Amino acid sequence: MKILITGTTGYIGLRLIPVLLENTVELVCCVRDLNRTPVAYLNHPKITFIEVDFLKKETLNNIPKNIDAAYYLIHSMSNSSTDFSNLEASCAKNFKDYINQTNCRQVIYLSGIVNAKTLSTHLSSRKKVETILASGTYALTTFRAGIIVGSGSASFEIIRDLVEKLPIMITPKWLNTLTQPIGIADVISFLSKGLLKSELYNNSYDIMGPETLTYKEMLLQFAHVRGFKRWIYTVPVMTPKLSSYWLYFVTSTSYPLAASLVNSMKVEIIGKKSDINQILNIHPIPYKKAVKNAFKIIEQNGTISSWKDAVNTPQLNDSLGKHINLPHFGCFKDVRHMTVIDEQKTLDKIWAIGGDNGWYYGNFLWKLRGYLDLLFGGVGLRRGRTHATEIQTGDALDFWRVIYANRNEKRLLLYAEMKTPGEAWLEFKIVKNELYQRAVFRPKGLLGRIYWYAVLPFHGFIFKGMIQNIIKP
Repeated sequence: MKILITGTTGYIGLRLIPVLLENTVELVCCVRDLNRTPVAYLNHPKITFIEVDFLKKETLNNIPKNIDAAYYLIHSMSNSSTDFSNLEASCAKNFKDYINQTNCRQVIYLSGIVNAKTLSTHLSSRKKVETILASGTYALTTFRAGIIVGSGSASFEIIRDLVEKLPIMITPKWLNTLTQPIGIADVISFLSKGLLKSELYNNSYDIMGPETLTYKEMLLQFAHVRGFKRWIYTVPVMTPKLSSYWLYFVTSTSYPLAASLVNSMKVEIIGKKSDINQILNIHPIPYKKAVKNAFKIIEQNGTISSWKDAVNTPQLNDSLGKHINLPHFGCFKDVRHMTVIDEQKTLDKIWAIGGDNGWYYGNFLWKLRGYLDLLFGGVGLRRGRTHATEIQTGDALDFWRVIYANRNEKRLLLYAEMKTPGEAWLEFKIVKNELYQRAVFRPKGLLGRIYWYAVLPFHGFIFKGMIQNIIKP
């Protein structure tokens, strides 16, 4: 049995793969950039990775015709594109048109609960995608979920930030909106158990946990699990824009994602009951249990995927691989090299850089740069890293994006997602027992050149101290 997975490197896709592999299936996983192939599955005998961009019809020819079923997990919470809905519709249409030519019997689509009369921009787009997919010659099964609770999910991490940072919260009135959260493990169970179940063909099902809660109740229950006492007061005067800025500055979310979430959270959406739990023998766990399970994963450093790793930098949307080779012309550079004393420990330090581990020198200046980035609408340092000691291509790393990470080649390359008047790279590479540390900046116009010379004095001791501490045994 051959199963196609789209959205392979996304939050859901990365968690679905190991569950499907427990069965006797062969997976064909679509990635927009082969450089983002998950390291854990690079040489797996049951997985084939293919490069597909669903906005480019010609790349769909890489998909084999002899697939039995497919998962459609392509979606975004970004407001970065003014033509967001049309782009999602184009992806769905291209997918549908090509899958019609294959042996595919079933497509499983994970959508959002869309039972309200007034929908947010993103839920309206999900509904439009579902309509497009339903017009295919295969059978469509749609699972519609609300708030998904799990380590690394956007909703979980945002609630975590609010609860752990703010003992007292003055909040917008949409915190009284009702919702039905569901644990990530239950979502994966629905997706995996629904595979090629003929009784689910050409049907849609709302999947949700056993409770209906307000966002305020979710915050308070989260605080209870963590052993915190929190006071929350809602006010009617906070506009959607102010609400978005409130989330942006307090939590690790980007402003576009914050605006999307506020737009969605204002709408009360309650799922329709069905017999899907009985059909698949799934009994969703309560919200508090889902939160506790998420923290068990976090404590074991076992978070598989995170919303933070979604690429949202325009320069990187097409391919990370285009940025693997450092530019030379028209660039400013800070290049240093030192002899490595203990190669294994040096590599360990490089692979653990950023996040809670810091940058090994001048961390207060890195934090200051992060705060300045936030003021100008950037991501700041709040994203941290998904795993404390492991890293792979495509991961978010504070205000950097991992362009290339190959421990065998002893090379780590980062691309800046902070707000800068130009493009910036930071590379660590060990060659013949020498650690080379390269900072490269390609300025954009006069402002870019002024920026480089303005930060040059700080680079002088930050980069010197960083490489010295990295090679320390």
